[in-house]
Amino acid sequence: MVDVHDSIASFRSALDDERRRGRTVGFVPTMGYLHDGHASLMSAAAAENDVAVASIFVNPLQFAANEDLSTYPRDLDRDLAICADRGVSHVLNPTVEEMYPGGPVLTTVTVDRITRNFEGASRPEHFAGVATVVTKLFSIVGPGRAYFGEKDFQQLAVVTRLASDLSIPVQVVGCPIVREADGLAMSSRNVYLDEAQRAAAPVLHEALRAAATAATSGAPATDVRQVMIDRVDSEALAELDYAEVVDATTLEPVDDLGPGQRLLIAAHFGRTRLLDNLAVPVRAVDSSADRS
Repeated sequence: MVDVHDSIASFRSALDDERRRGRTVGFVPTMGYLHDGHASLMSAAAAENDVAVASIFVNPLQFAANEDLSTYPRDLDRDLAICADRGVSHVLNPTVEEMYPGGPVLTTVTVDRITRNFEGASRPEHFAGVATVVTKLFSIVGPGRAYFGEKDFQQLAVVTRLASDLSIPVQVVGCPIVREADGLAMSSRNVYLDEAQRAAAPVLHEALRAAATAATSGAPATDVRQVMIDRVDSEALAELDYAEVVDATTLEPVDDLGPGQRLLIAAHFGRTRLLDNLAVPVRAVDSSADRS
């Protein structure tokens, strides 16, 4: 059974009670309309902690004026059923007024440098909204672990740096991407795709896999980037936003393949923007070292 809290005070009190009993807390923040990717985070939180908890809150600070806040998909009953199935004990489901009671938010949190490119360039207001709500949620939940999917890789990097820089007593745990059978990364926004766009969308994962193969074969970083670009450009329904090879911690583009790197990609399919990523294979790093 899931205890649903619509107030911050009630949710915080419940988790404080759990910790007083000596229980560890694993937290999964979400914006709802849950899919198997979210469910996998909840399963990880339940497996690695005594108590798994979650939040369901569509954060208006993450949306620009021309984005899909009003049409963002919602299905609370289904979400709560998924939470219960995956072992979540407590869910915070606040209103916007509960989260931001003073009206317009005057205090925001900004993580510099790693937010400048990619999602930050395409959605300038997005990461300040993410960092602000995550800081607030971490403050509400208290010490424990927090679980984020690797699908939003830049977000994961931002939250990890945020917790470290501000000495927040939360261990940020990144979890593997969950995919559909055809390779498309699961996302709440996949529901916006029409039939033709849905058939085209796996091109992102195909581009990443082709780039990883090129990297393993010894291609330089510039060629690996081009493989992704060419593959997405071959799909008429996809409009590429970016394709890059970056350092996984700083998110700076790299000139040479090395350890700890990530392939990032994003594209529009009609009005729907999707993103994906993949680790640069270790074999590619090893082969690069062999040539030097």
